[in-house]
Amino acid sequence: MKRIVILISGRGSNLRSIVEACRAEAWPARIAAVISNRPDAAGLDFAAREGIATEVVDHRGFAERAAFDAALAQAVDRHAPDVVALAGFMRILGAAFVARYAGRIVNVHPSLLPAFPGLDTHRRVIEAGCKLAGATVHFVTSDLDHGPIIAQAVVPVLADDDAAALAARVLAREHVLYPLALRWLVEDALRLEHGIVTQTRGEPQLLL
Repeated sequence: MKRIVILISGRGSNLRSIVEACRAEAWPARIAAVISNRPDAAGLDFAAREGIATEVVDHRGFAERAAFDAALAQAVDRHAPDVVALAGFMRILGAAFVARYAGRIVNVHPSLLPAFPGLDTHRRVIEAGCKLAGATVHFVTSDLDHGPIIAQAVVPVLADDDAAALAARVLAREHVLYPLALRWLVEDALRLEHGIVTQTRGEPQLLL
């Protein structure tokens, strides 16, 4: 049984979708813990109601990012994770932290990477005149939002979209895409070679 540790910073909507899919689809895994850098993160309350262990490592208590990363790693390691999933975790993690979990730390980003890494994604997509947006699940590397791509979902950009409307539709697709990619990971159905991720059972890695 694989152990998943989920890192959050806010309401935990992707956390909820992961927990529900893990239960409904009987993954060979369980959510071992939910850890937040914010003590007021609403996702912590959801996890506690689900009987999932929770911890807080408040980044505001650390003068340097490396010290925060070290404390966060200690908290993560207490739960012996096979997978570390970033689900709305709004802190940039240093190279040492990422290397510690190489090949088993994943993230979801609200764009079709490698386009539009970083913040303000939806506003930037609209301002660029893009006709498609979407979400990407990828392995995390020290290069922000540029790790090997596991799966992507496409969302059309509508003529009357603003950033909030587009964000809502992309988030709805994240709630399908992220659990799917995590299930593949815990089922050992992914192969990573030369920076390219292949779903070994031939399931589509692009959701239209």
